[in-house]
Amino acid sequence: MKQDFIKEGDIEALREIAEFEDSHDMEKDFTIGWSWRHVRIWPATLNRFFKEGYIDNVFRSNSYTGYRLSEMGRQMVDEAGEAPETPHDAEIALPDSLFEDIIGHEDVKELLRACLLADEPVHVLLSGPPALAKTLFLWDIEKAYGEKAVWLVGSATSKAGLWDLVAVRQPWILLIDELDKMSAADTAALLSIMEGGRLVRAKKGRELNLSNPLKVVAASNRVYKLSPELKSRFALRKIEAYSRSDYFTVVKGVLVHRENVSIEAAEEIAGKLDGRTQDVRDAVRVARLAPHLGVDKSIRLLLASAQQG
Repeated sequence: MKQDFIKEGDIEALREIAEFEDSHDMEKDFTIGWSWRHVRIWPATLNRFFKEGYIDNVFRSNSYTGYRLSEMGRQMVDEAGEAPETPHDAEIALPDSLFEDIIGHEDVKELLRACLLADEPVHVLLSGPPALAKTLFLWDIEKAYGEKAVWLVGSATSKAGLWDLVAVRQPWILLIDELDKMSAADTAALLSIMEGGRLVRAKKGRELNLSNPLKVVAASNRVYKLSPELKSRFALRKIEAYSRSDYFTVVKGVLVHRENVSIEAAEEIAGKLDGRTQDVRDAVRVARLAPHLGVDKSIRLLLASAQQG
């Protein structure tokens, strides 16, 4: 086994993959495998896991790469055992490097760090157009909190729902993307959590009392769709659009560190998109198509498609 040589944090990542597969019907829901977005592990890391034999590539196309945990990866998780428990009275030491991969938004970083360190919950909702680092903030917090953070997407919380997710995982912090798409049942559960860390399921008479009230950090593109009751429980913080110079820097950072693109290629893509889009995801799409179409043609086809839509 390669466990003696595995990088720091890889066992935790493999545990997350195993937990994802165990909580889903892989044959029914993921016949072509899961992608990096499902397990929230960057493509470069998954590519390394694949090369080292910890995951198998079960499907590949220009737009989707599907993976499953290999027998070696499953054995690695089994041999490592369960993650050590973190005492409820322990404190999470936030790293000095928290949010350093996010360009700008210094006041948002300061607010989030203060809320995370506060003795009592101060819930924060990040709003604004897509591709302005809202999701990156959630990812960085999840990395800092590890097993004590639960990430969910409002449009697809889980089959069991938010109540069971919190009851089983007992997290300290909830990270919710696409809050505006959360179901009515999960929204009701969230309101109860945010009001005092208490969840009640009247239908089955089940109750969960949390010794440490949960903190919630959420993101939403459309705040106007949220109920007044839900919005009132959050400190609302709007993420402003990048300047052109910041956009150039952000694109380079994302492509190099998260898409495994060379610095030269990242600079070319950032330069050719300058002034044409503010969406970092456009740069990611170009980077993924460029090996097949070239940068110029990828930009022409992608932006022309967006303008027609």
